[in-house]
Amino acid sequence: MISVSEARARLPEILDRVERGDEVVISRHGRPVAVVVRPEALRARRAEAAFAGAARIRERLEAARGQRLPEGGISPERADTLVAELRAGRDVA
Repeated sequence: MISVSEARARLPEILDRVERGDEVVISRHGRPVAVVVRPEALRARRAEAAFAGAARIRERLEAARGQRLPEGGISPERADTLVAELRAGRDVA
């Protein structure tokens, strides 16, 4: 972990370390505030989180597959709202 002022002074060295695969934690007043990582490492972490989320959704769908909907199911308006929320969440990520 290095301080913000040290990071400013040593940015080229920090970038060299990150390029070699290191992760550098930058602190302010002794508290970690940032981590410098290679873009590939960040993408891999995001992909892992997305796959874990997809697995949880699949488990929920499988668990709900045999259950009946409440009498009357859901209204078309509620279905449209749910679909819109899912699409909006997909567009944000």
